[in-house]
Amino acid sequence: MTSVLYDAPGPGAKRRNIVYTVLFLIVLGLGVWWIYSAMDDKGQLEWAKWSPFTESQAWTTYLLPGLANTVKAAALALVIALPLGALFGIARLSDHRWVRVPAGVVVEFFRAIPVLILMVFANQFYATSTDISTEMRPLYAVVTGLVLYNASVLAEVVRAGILSLPKGQTEAAKAIGLRKGQTMRSILLPQSVTAMLPALVSQLVVIVKDTALGGALLSFTELLNARKTLAANYSNVIPSFIVVAVIFIVLNLLLTTFASWLEKRLRRAKRSTGAVLTGEAMEDLTATGTPERLSDIRKTDGGSGPGGGGAVP
Repeated sequence: MTSVLYDAPGPGAKRRNIVYTVLFLIVLGLGVWWIYSAMDDKGQLEWAKWSPFTESQAWTTYLLPGLANTVKAAALALVIALPLGALFGIARLSDHRWVRVPAGVVVEFFRAIPVLILMVFANQFYATSTDISTEMRPLYAVVTGLVLYNASVLAEVVRAGILSLPKGQTEAAKAIGLRKGQTMRSILLPQSVTAMLPALVSQLVVIVKDTALGGALLSFTELLNARKTLAANYSNVIPSFIVVAVIFIVLNLLLTTFASWLEKRLRRAKRSTGAVLTGEAMEDLTATGTPERLSDIRKTDGGSGPGGGGAVP
């Protein structure tokens, strides 16, 4: 049996795969054992360093408030960056050069600058040119940096998603007299959402992780910064890193799981919409030739394919 992508492995290849798998598991086990031994030798596995995470104070005072700030910054950045990225992505597809070129310059400029530099610059700008309080300034700086960078990345995601659609969609819209704005709003964007969804979720995960940059340099009290204060009070640097890493993994896993569910739901919705006219329905439509009759057929046709038993009056 062969696959579309590769030939099915023969007996020799199967034996080699088994040997490679066993060797990999051995190396993985040795690596885990080495890490465990190193942590045990340095006293990082002592219960005194892990017990704070079983108490409510470590969570209510440090970790949960830090997690709340992480989610707040990521949510604000996403809410602002997503429509902004969609706007610039559509602008890059404009037929007008005076719209397309400036949008391309803005996208390429902010996409080329590291997000950390954008955060630092925004923090200095807010400190010298605005009246934003010292307590709120790190949040504003982090959100600004995330929005500027991720909006430019999302603009490319939107542009690529729209360009991935068949050209026949646009040509059909032109044939029925739709303007380009109507075509983009009613036909191209709704269809490209499903294609763009994995990339959008991937960028959302990046946004969540990049909030840690604000905690590292701007004293933004997100999850990683809260971990530093907790580790200083309980002297458990390595355990606190491990716990925070697990929290980030769980948070991003929830995001990707929700996105997978949403993508499957959108695909099922697309497959289940739209009535398919039977041969009898098409003959009836040809005989009457009235839009009202077409509406009646769509309502009464059971959606069966050619040769199906859709009920047609």
